[in-house]
Amino acid sequence: MQTHFTLKQLQDPRLAEADSIIQSCQHFGFCTATCPTYTLLGDENDAPRGRIDLSREMLEAGGAPTAKTVGHIDRCLSCAACMTTCAVRVDYLHLIDRARAHIETHYRRPLPERLLRALLARVLPYPARFAAALRAARLLRPFARLAPGRLASMLALGGRQARGSEADLAPGVYPAQGRRRFRVALLAGCAQRVLAPEINRATLRLLTRHGCEVVVAPSAGCCGSLALHMGREAQAQAAARQNVRAWGPLELDAIIVNASGCGTTVKDYDHLLQHDAGCAGEAARLSALAADISEFIASIGLNAPPAPRRIAVAYHDACSLRNVQRVTRQPRDLLSQAGFAVKDVPESQFCCGSAGTYNLLQPRIAAQLGARKAAHAQSTGAAVIAAGNLGCTVQIGLYAQLPVVHTVQLLDWATGGPLPAALEGIELREEAPPPPAAAQGFW
Repeated sequence: MQTHFTLKQLQDPRLAEADSIIQSCQHFGFCTATCPTYTLLGDENDAPRGRIDLSREMLEAGGAPTAKTVGHIDRCLSCAACMTTCAVRVDYLHLIDRARAHIETHYRRPLPERLLRALLARVLPYPARFAAALRAARLLRPFARLAPGRLASMLALGGRQARGSEADLAPGVYPAQGRRRFRVALLAGCAQRVLAPEINRATLRLLTRHGCEVVVAPSAGCCGSLALHMGREAQAQAAARQNVRAWGPLELDAIIVNASGCGTTVKDYDHLLQHDAGCAGEAARLSALAADISEFIASIGLNAPPAPRRIAVAYHDACSLRNVQRVTRQPRDLLSQAGFAVKDVPESQFCCGSAGTYNLLQPRIAAQLGARKAAHAQSTGAAVIAAGNLGCTVQIGLYAQLPVVHTVQLLDWATGGPLPAALEGIELREEAPPPPAAAQGFW
């Protein structure tokens, strides 16, 4: 795609990068086949190549974009499904991040929109504030049906807090069970600590059971992805710097992330902080240590389950894990090794509609995608749905008639941990093991 940036504009390394990404797009159109918003809306401007063109026009012109351009870019899920089918591997995600940062700086949204986005940015990344907001949401939840779409979606989260009885994971050093094989840091996160602290607890048990000394750094916090996806680049970079400073002095074999949306951002710290002279090198070193929990456990080997359970599990590919990190086989292999009967969810390339804050900012499209994903998961005949990202488990859980858990909770349960709270009181029918392969020989 041809561009017309001025020489002065190209002196800005961020615009120079955008220019390079835009020029790499050949408009082949393979991306449209996997784009959820294009499939639902049928508008070329809601397809990746349409958004690339809109981003080009906006960045070349500089200044305030039109409301139409903002609307189409806002509707992007950042699911990166387009990048899996692009013939020339256009770096779409970094371009859409640049477009969102430009919008945040140059476009004045209507007051209700500004207030909503400010609320999300100042509450969700901070566990204490988020917990207080959820308590308030629970009080207002009976009136959710009377609220406008976006507010109703926020109030629906009021009933999602901490289904289990497990407490938040306190900062500190947690010793390995038996001989220490590895020393790792665990990103406790932000929203997950409030909505589902049992995921961190299951991760801790699984890691220590496999010989890992686990460090939860006191000053490590939100990864920055929530702010980044809303165009708040400075806030995202500040969060990233804080984590880099928290993990930098530690001697680590890996940085473990159990929310794939966060993992994608942490693995990209080298890009996010590339122009930060103070910590660019350290950010690059630490981002190379980041690993999804399933990726890490697969690399060190899963303990044999004491009593394998042939429960059918529909595994949902979180977009950030499948499309960006390209971690697809590891969760399936681990679940199979743990004894579960793994079933793939049809239309795996489609986002569930969670996408960070997307289900709060674009509730109509998110609801369509969530219901679609839940229906596909239930069509597998599985007893449980598993995913490697908190946002996905919450989003799918709003529409599915089956329990939804994090993959790590099933792996923890299979290797000696407690039954996940979401499965308590549910009759879980076990499937018959597959028949042995036919004996071969010479007669």
